[in-house]
Amino acid sequence: MRVEDNVTASSRVTAGVLLGSLGVLAFSLSLPLTRLAVESLDPWFVAFGRAAGAGILSAGYLVLSSRRQAAGALRSSPVEGGAWPTVAQLRRLVVVAVGVVIGFPLFTSIALTQATAAHGAVVIALLPATTAVFAVVRGGERPSARFWLAAGAGFAAVLGFVAVSGGMVGGFRASDLWFLAAVVVCALGYAEGGALARELGGARTICWALVLALPVTVPLAVITAHGLAAAGVIAWLCFAYLTVISQFLGFFAWYAGLARGGVARIGQVQAVQPVLTLTWSAFLLREHVDVVTVVVAAVVLGCVVLTQRAR
Repeated sequence: MRVEDNVTASSRVTAGVLLGSLGVLAFSLSLPLTRLAVESLDPWFVAFGRAAGAGILSAGYLVLSSRRQAAGALRSSPVEGGAWPTVAQLRRLVVVAVGVVIGFPLFTSIALTQATAAHGAVVIALLPATTAVFAVVRGGERPSARFWLAAGAGFAAVLGFVAVSGGMVGGFRASDLWFLAAVVVCALGYAEGGALARELGGARTICWALVLALPVTVPLAVITAHGLAAAGVIAWLCFAYLTVISQFLGFFAWYAGLARGGVARIGQVQAVQPVLTLTWSAFLLREHVDVVTVVVAAVVLGCVVLTQRAR
């Protein structure tokens, strides 16, 4: 391999880490804000309403970007491709839609009516490792043994942290089944979407997934839209964040990062998310988080760095 090739590959991984980190920062608020939203909004409405709203934003984005391409303002590239996905790409977009547009928001919304955001961080800590597994199964990636050791160490550190900080108080409960289901479908959506983003681009991948889901999300959002007048300003602000950032803009950065640096590798950046989520939970929900957060965060970040250097 030439020196230029090594530099190019390294720069793509670095860009992937930065974009992935932006996505993780956006997603880290999802559980605490969902917890606040479902206190006065129906969890089914929170799940499908946010997806429907993001789907409408996505339709607008696709129309505008298509017009810009047609006018020659954007240069065509292998990633941007044509205005419409191929039939094969549409099938894969359905997998993305089921995982990150419908499955994860719905399952976590239901779970958070029964559990705290801190407790949810325990199970969501499984997401990076599960994403890496799907990257191997669906994307054909082959991480090294050092990668798996570093990823496993980060996962163990996060679980140990949430265990001693109170996240596992109460033992295994029914809500954990919803969180586990959310992890599985989300990891599949991440792996499929990250691979597809290499062909469509991160923004177009999530936008097409959201648009394809509109025939499901809009009717269900309307059906579950009851008691909205009773919801307070806080609930609506949380809902707005979940719609615009968690479900829409956050995925622009996240899928672009997965496409550039590899699904398995960049997916490990999300190992930091449970620590961030617990921090937000303590600040916004006043859920107890021990000061050992800083130490564990440093350990997790160190493990993430090792996964980026593993070959």
